[in-house]
Amino acid sequence: MAAYIIRRLLLIVPVLFGIMVINFIVVQAAPGGPVERTLAELRGRGVDATARVGGDAGMEVQAAQRPGESRGARGLDPALIEDIKRLYGFDKPPLERFVQMMGNYLVFDFGNSFFRDRRVVDLVFEKLPVSISLGLWSTLLIYAISIPLGIAKAVRDGSSFDIWTSAVVIVGYAIPGFLFAMFLIVVFAGGSYFDWFPLRGLVSDNWEELSWPARIVDYFWHLTLPMIALVIGGFAGLTMLTKNSFLDEISKLYVVTARAKGNSQRRVLYRHVFRNAMLLVVAGFPAAFIGILFTGSMLIEVIFSLDGLGLLGFEAALNRDYPIMFGTLYFFTLIGLIMNLVGDLMYVAIDPRIDFDRREG
Repeated sequence: MAAYIIRRLLLIVPVLFGIMVINFIVVQAAPGGPVERTLAELRGRGVDATARVGGDAGMEVQAAQRPGESRGARGLDPALIEDIKRLYGFDKPPLERFVQMMGNYLVFDFGNSFFRDRRVVDLVFEKLPVSISLGLWSTLLIYAISIPLGIAKAVRDGSSFDIWTSAVVIVGYAIPGFLFAMFLIVVFAGGSYFDWFPLRGLVSDNWEELSWPARIVDYFWHLTLPMIALVIGGFAGLTMLTKNSFLDEISKLYVVTARAKGNSQRRVLYRHVFRNAMLLVVAGFPAAFIGILFTGSMLIEVIFSLDGLGLLGFEAALNRDYPIMFGTLYFFTLIGLIMNLVGDLMYVAIDPRIDFDRREG
């Protein structure tokens, strides 16, 4: 097992490097950048990316010195443009910038934000509690709903209960989480009907003045609608995975033998079937948590004005804040790859019969 872990850890290096290379190339080719944005602001113009030239800042200098110049640089002193490029590090070729960036990332030096004037690490740790709150509680709630529901559907396969719960699951699977979030705001957050839940922030402004029981209530009061929106989009797939896993195990010979020995339905289900059927479900918990934490909650954070990692990444993409974009991408990708390894180790912890070394051999 140790050899397998070492191989997986070594494999993280090329995978992480490849992801960073691809994203760096894509971002460099995208129109608009921090240099162009600053030039446009200096000119008093809008910052619409479609109204500016491509992301290579070197083109701005050339454009400022010939006909057909970009609107962002027209009329500006070329020396000022060079100073702006130097400020954002665009006075160097793309390859040199990438090598320097990856060298800094190896020691977890993600630099400073272009437009927030703060270290990227500080910003990430400041926003992390919001995203962890959403990701952790939503994942736990999804598992708490999906596993019992999936087991009940498997035991009562083909019954009226299975049919109408399948309809609920299909509806939940079909409705995007962000659309359901907007529905919740309209109905329960002062949109058009009720004003029962807050619409902004993770806690109230007077949270520190409250007693500890009141703080806990206030915390979950703010999280209720965002968590419901995330659960709607996540419980359907896990419910069907649980049901199908149990159905597959129930039909096997060892279950028939256990029943023939006089074991009760509950004993057969939870003593013999549960461990094998839940292998895929439980072992996938780290990946599910990471998925909700770093991807699924972005739109929810934007909609509910929760100042977390999703909103931070959204604003960084709009503002072309490259240190935040690449720093968070590197950090999150590294965590995701490690969590994949943790998921494999959970397979072994749940079922010791699994041997990755023998499989690879």
